[in-house]
Amino acid sequence: MVLPAILRSEVGFPDGGDFLARVENGVIILEPHKKALERVRNLVRQYAPAEEGVSVADELIVERHAEAARE
Repeated sequence: MVLPAILRSEVGFPDGGDFLARVENGVIILEPHKKALERVRNLVRQYAPAEEGVSVADELIVERHAEAARE
């Protein structure tokens, strides 16, 4: 899909950048991947707030190592 440069610059889409397309109430919404990821992370934080100083990725790595050690 080609978006005119004036539209891309107005909404902050980089030239040749990737975006997410979705339909809401019959309207097509285009969102840069970075903004979509930020939106999803904010949604996740509402349901699983991170403890200060604790990385979910680090917790997952520790769990995986523990599982591997048990096998």
